[in-house]
Amino acid sequence: MIQTDILVIGGGPSGLSAAIAAGKSGAQVLMVDRSPQFGGQLMKQTHMFFGSENQYASTRGFEIGHKLIKEVKSYKNIKILPSTTALGIYEGGVITLEQKIGAEEFYLKVYAKSLIIATGALEKSLPFANNDLPGIYGAGAVQTFMNEYLVKPGKRVLMVGAGNIGLIISYQLLQAGVEVAGIIDASPEIGGYLVHASKVRRSGVPILTGYTILRADGTDHIEKATIAKVDQHWKPISGTEIEFDVDVLCISVGLTPSSAFFWQIGCEMLYVKELGGYVPRRNEYLQTTVKNIYVAGDSAGIEEASSAMVEGSMAGLAASQALGFKHTSYENKMQGLLQEIQDLRGGEKSTHIREGYKKASF
Repeated sequence: MIQTDILVIGGGPSGLSAAIAAGKSGAQVLMVDRSPQFGGQLMKQTHMFFGSENQYASTRGFEIGHKLIKEVKSYKNIKILPSTTALGIYEGGVITLEQKIGAEEFYLKVYAKSLIIATGALEKSLPFANNDLPGIYGAGAVQTFMNEYLVKPGKRVLMVGAGNIGLIISYQLLQAGVEVAGIIDASPEIGGYLVHASKVRRSGVPILTGYTILRADGTDHIEKATIAKVDQHWKPISGTEIEFDVDVLCISVGLTPSSAFFWQIGCEMLYVKELGGYVPRRNEYLQTTVKNIYVAGDSAGIEEASSAMVEGSMAGLAASQALGFKHTSYENKMQGLLQEIQDLRGGEKSTHIREGYKKASF
């Protein structure tokens, strides 16, 4: 049985920030992630971040990841376990883990006084004919191919989804020398920021709003994708079909919070459309309805990585303070973080996020 003050599940931007904030207090922190490398989605992001200096503005995502990992490793009271999957959470603060080291696997049990769940999100998919053909990927897989393993996913791609992720990945595909045949989205308007849409449009990539994917065709891999315009009820309109010759179809239609652990431990859960799905109710400091269980990042609601980092810092600060580890100027630090998150959610594009957090808070 491994004993620790705080266990952080998830080594992405929110988990790393939570570990750093808690580690500064002197608390013993254990952080686990099923991947062999910490950093989460940051390690796939080559674009520069917006925001303020506190959120590493004008720094590329993977560089932010390396900065956070380096800071985590600077604390002797923070222990990290990569390639380690959290299997279950049980009453009394016991968590089971499976760790892989080379060809060997180890079963571990951890007792933690406090738990920060920062497990991120799961990609949504779409039902359409032949959606299991090789060459049809989620956006995360395409980013992993290109930005982590430097492998082109194909030669010609159709992107489904004109949100920020779809637009950013389309531009990254172009940078890698992959042709982007087009970007489609069933919504009547582009969901992502104009700056991202403008970059791909200037490169000659058409963005077709009000269109959905009908089917994919091919023998042993995708060779053709058929789209169609949708009516006001989101139904395909006959006679509006357009065919694209492509060898890759990238699905980027949103994320849903990873919520399994919250259900298992008995947190009060709510379906909040604005936050992407089921999320745990939480207070202002991100503690759920179960004492000493905190949430941060996309597990709390789908947002940008900048918000995830601020939420992670809030959760780490609150969790360690509640266990009796004192932070100098705790109230000032927490108020500063609350102001940062409020600023990040201040724009018109974040209206739904603000509404979602009102519904999920107690």
